[in-house]
Amino acid sequence: MVILTVDDSRTMRDMLRLALAGDEFEVVQAVDGLDGLDVLGRNDPDVIITDINMPNLDGFGFIEGVRRTERHRSTPILVLTTESDGAKKQRARDSGATGWIVKPFDPVKLIEAIRRVAA
Repeated sequence: MVILTVDDSRTMRDMLRLALAGDEFEVVQAVDGLDGLDVLGRNDPDVIITDINMPNLDGFGFIEGVRRTERHRSTPILVLTTESDGAKKQRARDSGATGWIVKPFDPVKLIEAIRRVAA
């Protein structure tokens, strides 16, 4: 299963790669929303995990960009962020996000969420 992670924090990208490392997942990564759309154009991830607060193009703009493409319109998108505000969660849902996970994340629960949305 291919997972695209989009986060401006190198530490968080490394943590996600370690959490998802193994035979089950292939991880491709992007450093912000603009890079995420570029990487997405060259890959067909089964699930996308994105942060919200990023430079150049935030997670909301990234999600909206993903949903505008026919090819990835139905790809599950999990938001992984420090934000927990209800209005931001609703905005993410309205933009096309599938789910919301608050950092710091539990690797076991993250994998369970990925499997659930990819099923």
